[in-house]
Amino acid sequence: MTSVPESLLFLAQATAPASGAGMMNLLFIGFMFAAMWFLIIAPQRKKQKEHAKMLAELGTGDEIVTSGGIYGEITSKKDDRFVVRIAEGVKVEIAKSFVQEVVRKDGADKKN
Repeated sequence: MTSVPESLLFLAQATAPASGAGMMNLLFIGFMFAAMWFLIIAPQRKKQKEHAKMLAELGTGDEIVTSGGIYGEITSKKDDRFVVRIAEGVKVEIAKSFVQEVVRKDGADKKN
């Protein structure tokens, strides 16, 4: 009679990893993480930095497009938002993060 029950020996053999399988799994997970970084995370971070730079360079007189598709001209700049004229006598305040792109910088020629 052995001192270790047969059921424990069976469990020990079932949970022991194969010689190279554990290392291959770690390499695969590492490769997948690297692929996700280069395909998704890095480009998104670059885009966020470019958007933050664009917002920092905006000033009074610049024409913009909001993420809702509204065209307007910045009339004043506050800490966290812009006051934008969208029509004669109509001004709205929008959060800086809702500016999608610059149509024309102040001083640039208007395209008709």
